[in-house]
Amino acid sequence: MSEVFVIRNQLGHYWGKSKEWVDGRDARAVMRAKHEDEAINTLFELSSRDIDLRGEVVEATLNEKGNPMVEASDNPLPGDPETETETETETESDVVTETTKESTPASQD
Repeated sequence: MSEVFVIRNQLGHYWGKSKEWVDGRDARAVMRAKHEDEAINTLFELSSRDIDLRGEVVEATLNEKGNPMVEASDNPLPGDPETETETETETESDVVTETTKESTPASQD
């Protein structure tokens, strides 16, 4: 089995071939570099565009299909439609509840 290098951020996401962060569930989508200096250069470029990025280059073993064996992240990806839908629904419910409370006339004694 061969070794490759992958880039992982502080949330456990991996830099993908599509030039976006992926959670690692689909190892085929994870960008891999044969040489550590390639991965370091990519990480340097990424961190120069995103100053909040805390990334690291991690050595990963390839499985029999040639994909890196990485641990999938439990953290949701930014821009994940499933996560955004849940958040939007909660926000809409909160707004409706607050609006209903404000529009209910106070009882007069």
